[in-house]
Amino acid sequence: MAEGELQRVVGDNLRRYRQGKGWSQEEFAHELGVHRTYMGSLERGERNLSLRSVERLAASLGMEPLELLSERP
Repeated sequence: MAEGELQRVVGDNLRRYRQGKGWSQEEFAHELGVHRTYMGSLERGERNLSLRSVERLAASLGMEPLELLSERP
């Protein structure tokens, strides 16, 4: 996996989850307790998240951390 690829995978999975719920980025950020611009940078794969942050995000979404880290077709 190329450098930064995992950040992109997490961002893609977050975006897919948000869109599946029909939420705007702002609504999604509110649900997670983060700022909209931070949410946008996560979805674009610009943030280097700690494993603890991945765990927190996954828990907030009711999923396993590996679901955020696994590439989807």
